[in-house]
Amino acid sequence: MSSNPKLLLIDGNSILYRAFFALPPLSNQQGVPTNAVYGFTMMLLRLLASEHPTHLAVAFDKSKTTFRHAEYAEYKGTRQQTPDDLVQQFPLARQTLEALSIPVVELQNYEADDLIGTLSKRAEEAGWDVKIVSGDKDLLQLVSPRVHALLTRRGITDVEYYDEAAVAARYGLRPMQIVDLKGLMGDTSDNIPGVPGVGEKTAIKLLTSFDTVESVLDHVDEVPGAKLRERLAEHREQALLSKRLATIHRNAPLEVELDDLSYRGYDAKQAIEWFRELAFHSLIDKISEEMSPASTDDELQQLKDAWLSFSYERIVRVADLERVWSGLTGPVGCILDLQPPDYHDAEIRGMALATASQAYYLCFDDDLEMSDIRSWLLGDSPKVVFDLKSMAFALDAHGIGLSSDGHWDDVKLAAYLLNPTDGEVELEDILSRELRVEVPSVTKVTERREALLTYVAAKLPELYQSLQYALAAQELDDLYSKVELPLAFVLAKMEITGFHVNEDKLRAFGTDLSARIDRLTQEIYELSGVSFNINSPKQLGEILFEKLNLPAVKKTKTGYSTSADVLEKLAPYHEVVAKILDYRQLSKLQSTYVDGLLKMIRKETGRIHTRFHQALTATGRLSSSEPNLQNIPIRLEEGRRLRQVFEPTYQDWLIFAADYSQIELRILAHLSGDEALIDAFRSGMDIHTRTASDVFEVSPDEVTPLMRRQAKAVNFGIVYGISDFGLAQNLNIPQKDAKRFIEEYFRKFPGVRKYMDEIVEQAKEKGFVTTLMNRRRYLPDIRSRNFHLRSFAERTAMNTPIQGTAADLIKLAMVRIDRALREAQMDARMLLQVHDELIFECPQDELSELQQLVRDNMENAMTLNVPLRVDTAYGRTWYDAK
Repeated sequence: MSSNPKLLLIDGNSILYRAFFALPPLSNQQGVPTNAVYGFTMMLLRLLASEHPTHLAVAFDKSKTTFRHAEYAEYKGTRQQTPDDLVQQFPLARQTLEALSIPVVELQNYEADDLIGTLSKRAEEAGWDVKIVSGDKDLLQLVSPRVHALLTRRGITDVEYYDEAAVAARYGLRPMQIVDLKGLMGDTSDNIPGVPGVGEKTAIKLLTSFDTVESVLDHVDEVPGAKLRERLAEHREQALLSKRLATIHRNAPLEVELDDLSYRGYDAKQAIEWFRELAFHSLIDKISEEMSPASTDDELQQLKDAWLSFSYERIVRVADLERVWSGLTGPVGCILDLQPPDYHDAEIRGMALATASQAYYLCFDDDLEMSDIRSWLLGDSPKVVFDLKSMAFALDAHGIGLSSDGHWDDVKLAAYLLNPTDGEVELEDILSRELRVEVPSVTKVTERREALLTYVAAKLPELYQSLQYALAAQELDDLYSKVELPLAFVLAKMEITGFHVNEDKLRAFGTDLSARIDRLTQEIYELSGVSFNINSPKQLGEILFEKLNLPAVKKTKTGYSTSADVLEKLAPYHEVVAKILDYRQLSKLQSTYVDGLLKMIRKETGRIHTRFHQALTATGRLSSSEPNLQNIPIRLEEGRRLRQVFEPTYQDWLIFAADYSQIELRILAHLSGDEALIDAFRSGMDIHTRTASDVFEVSPDEVTPLMRRQAKAVNFGIVYGISDFGLAQNLNIPQKDAKRFIEEYFRKFPGVRKYMDEIVEQAKEKGFVTTLMNRRRYLPDIRSRNFHLRSFAERTAMNTPIQGTAADLIKLAMVRIDRALREAQMDARMLLQVHDELIFECPQDELSELQQLVRDNMENAMTLNVPLRVDTAYGRTWYDAK
C-alpha cells in the first residue's frame, strides 16, 4: 500500500443531490427533512472507513453564478429549481461536516469542480495520491496516474472506480479528452450546447481520429459525412465555447494550503450528540465512543487493518483438498474471487473458504479447477455467502448448478429483510453494523486481496448467526427460508436463461420508430410555424406559451414547465401538444429501449440477460435492470409492439404468460374483511362494475363505461391512499365531486375505511407495518409534525401491507412453480417476472400441462378469504401472449 499522503476530495453538492433523490423522505423530531443529510453522512462514514485519507475536504458551490456565466449566460439554465426540502438540508450538511471535523472549501465565482480540480492538481504536483468522489462524470477529466475517481451510479451505495484504464475502457479516450467530448456532444444537465446532432458515439469516433475539438475543426474537410461536416463548420464557435465551459479550472485562487486539510478523525462524543439531534439512531450505533477515531486511533486502526495480517493457507493442488474438507467443520463462509467483480461477465480466479478457526484460499489454476470442488459445493455442508444469486450465476458457467436442495444461507437477504429501506447494501456495511468489523470493499481491493477475502469469509458464519437471531425475534425466519432464500436460485436460473430477442426485428422496429419520429418532428414544426429544438424545455416553453399563447400551467425560476403532467393538461388546447407527448414517448422508446436493448443482446446467446434485484425495494417487489424489462412503456401501441421482438428460443416453442387478476384489490378484501368487497370477488363479478353499481346506485346492467372507469380509478386509488385532490386530477373532475365519490365508496365498503384507519393507528403505535408473511416496513415519519412527511407515511402504511403481500405472493408462486417444473421434468422455463405477471417459454406439446401447473401453483400459493384468479395467454412472441 502507498505511503504517500492521500487526499480525499468530495463533491458536496453532487452527493447531497444524489442522496436526496435516492432515499425516501426522512425527518427528525421537529419535522425537519433529513434524508439527504442521512445519505450524505452514510457516504462520508463509509469513505472514512474504506479510504483512510490523511487529508480530506468537501467542496461546495459558493454561488449560483460563476465565471462561466459571464461567457455564456445560459450555462446551467435548464436546471430545475432545487426542492425546498433539499435547500433546508444544506446547512445541516455543513453542521454534520463540522461535527465530523471535516474541512469545507468553497469560493465565490467558482464551482466545487474547480476547487476539486485545483486541490487535486496541487496534491498531484506534491506527489500525493488523490481520490475524488462525485456523481458528475465531468470530473473524469482530472483522472491521472495519481488522481482516481469514485463516481456514484445509482443512489449513494453503488460507486464505480475510475483510473486511466477505466476511463479508456468506458469511453475509448484519455481523461483529458473528456472536455473535448463535452465540447462536441454538449451536456444537457449543464445546458452546454455542443454541436447539434453530434452524440456520444459520433464524438468519440471524431476524437479517436483527431484527438481534440480544435483538431476536429481544423480538419473538418476530412470528416466523413456531408451533414456532419456542415454541422461542425456551422457550429465551430459553439463547440469551442462548449469545451471551455466543460473545462475544470485548476488554478482557482483558493487560499487553502494542503496541510490545512490534514484529517485525524472526528470526536465520537461530538458526532453522537449531533446525530442524536438529527435522529440518526443507526449512525449513533455505528459510532460508539470505543471506536472513535479521535480517542482510540491506534485501536481502530488495528481493527481496520486486521485483515492485512490475516493468516490463511493458499491451496493450489487437488491433493490438498481432502485436508481442506476435513479442516472445515461447521458452517463455512464462502466468497468467490471474481475478476471483474461483475458476476455476469466474471471469471472465477479463486474461492475463499473459512470458519472461525480455519481459512483457505483455493486458487484455480492449472492443477486445481472448479470441477474439483463441485461435489463439496453440491454437498450437505452448511455454507454462508453474501449474494447467493450472483454466486449461483457465476458457478453455472462452470457447470455447477446450485439449488435450494443444498444447505445455503445468504447474509445479504437476511440483512435486507431486517432493514428493507436500506436497499442493496454492501457486505462491508453489514459487517460494520452487525459485528463492528471494519473492512474495505471486497470488490475494490487488489493488494492483499486473498487475505481480505478469507478474513471476510471467516466472519460470515458469525454474521449470519447474528442476523438469524434477529430474523427469529421479528418472525421473519419463514419469509427468509421459504421465500427469499429459495427464490435466489430461481432468479439466478432466470438470469442465466435470459430472453431471446430477434435482433433483425428490433432493428427494423427502430427504423420504423425513426421514421415516425421524423414525421412527428415535421408535423410539430408545421403546427408550431417554426423549427426548434423539441428536446429543449426552454425553447419548447417559448413556442407553447409565448408563440402559441397556451395557458401557462406552471412556471419555475428558470422558465415555463413543460413536464408530462403539464402537457397532458394542455392537450385539449392545441393539437401540437399531443404530438409532442407522442414524440417524447417514441424518442424514449428509441433511445432507451431500441438502442439500449441492441447493446444488451449477448452475441454468444442472442439473448438479453436482465438482472433481478431481490434486495432493493422497501415493499419487497422485485425490480430488474440492465435492461429494465419490467418498465417497457405500453401506453402507446409502439411500446406494446416492442414486445414482438421477444421470442422463444426455438421455432416450435411458445411464449406463455400468467397474470394475477386484480391481486391488490383481492388482498385488500382479505385484509379489510369488508363483506361487500369479499362478496363481489366470491361471486365472480367484475369488481369495477360492482363498485360502480354500488357507488352510483344503479344496476350492473346500467353501469356505463365512464362509470366503470371512474370506479376503477377509485378502487386502485384507495389501495394507494389517494386523496380527493389526487382523484380529481386523475379523472379530471372537480375536487368536490372526487371527495363525494370517495365518501360514497367508504359508505358502501365500510370495512375498507375501518382497515385504513386501523392500519395507520397500528403504524403509529409500532413504528412499522407488516404483510401477511410478516415482511416489515418501518415508517419513521408516521408521527412527524411535518404534514407532508406524515401524510406520505400514512399512505405508505395503508399501501405497504397490500403491495408487500402481493410481492410475497408472486415470489412464493415462483418458488412453487420452479419446484413443480423440476419435479415434472418439463422443458418449460420461467423467463421474466413483471409485477403480477410471469412469462415462460415452452414447447407446444407442454402448453396444456404448463397452463394447469402454473395456474394451480399461483392460485394456491396463499389462502385468502377471496379466490385468487390467474389469467393466462400464449403466442409466438411476448406481444402475442398479451
